[in-house]
Amino acid sequence: SGLVSKNNYYYGFFNAALKLPAGFTSGVVVAFYLSNADVYPHNHDEIDIELLGHEKRREWVLQTNIYGNGSVSTGREEKFYLWFDPKQTFHDYTILWNNHHILFLVDNIPVREVIHNNAISSVYPTKAMSVYTTIWDGSEWATRGGKYPVDYKFAPFVVSMRGIEMEGCISNQKDKARSCLKSNASSTDFVDGEQFVELTSQQRTGLEWARRKHMFYSYCLDKNRYKVLPQECNA
Repeated sequence: SGLVSKNNYYYGFFNAALKLPAGFTSGVVVAFYLSNADVYPHNHDEIDIELLGHEKRREWVLQTNIYGNGSVSTGREEKFYLWFDPKQTFHDYTILWNNHHILFLVDNIPVREVIHNNAISSVYPTKAMSVYTTIWDGSEWATRGGKYPVDYKFAPFVVSMRGIEMEGCISNQKDKARSCLKSNASSTDFVDGEQFVELTSQQRTGLEWARRKHMFYSYCLDKNRYKVLPQECNA
């Protein structure tokens, strides 16, 4: 089950306030993400916030990921334990995407930054994408190859959404050129505004805290999975 935006976006700020299902939720995936797989089925871009239902007695896990130009053979996942109970009340899950970087935030705290540099340029999402919010059965993918599948005796699994914010550069479907980008952007422009080019010192502190205290997996540290790490891991 899910929702999809009417518009496609080149860059912008995207936020969903979500309250996650309670109870035994192994295999349940709640996702807030951008994708253009419907337009570019073999060459798509994607930016993911995925919330994974717990295995056994573990709580919900936050996973982030990106694909660019169909680069699905290389997963760029990072996983975090949340520092709050996402079942009790609404929390904000945010993606900021522009030509400078991709930023993932939870309750306005950065948890991951993907800087657009030469090392990642070929797989950096650049094509217009729709915004999605979904809940689905990810048993085979999200629970160690189906070890802890969804148990439907605990259904229904209900995710509540208080609101979605989508502020960005809307794509003109008749004109595939990025005509919506401004040449003289204001400081509050999510695409080119100065305050969205790099993190503030306070945001940098928050990012370092989240990664030091709550990140438990990064593809850049997974040498069993990648004998040769993706180029951006060494940048």
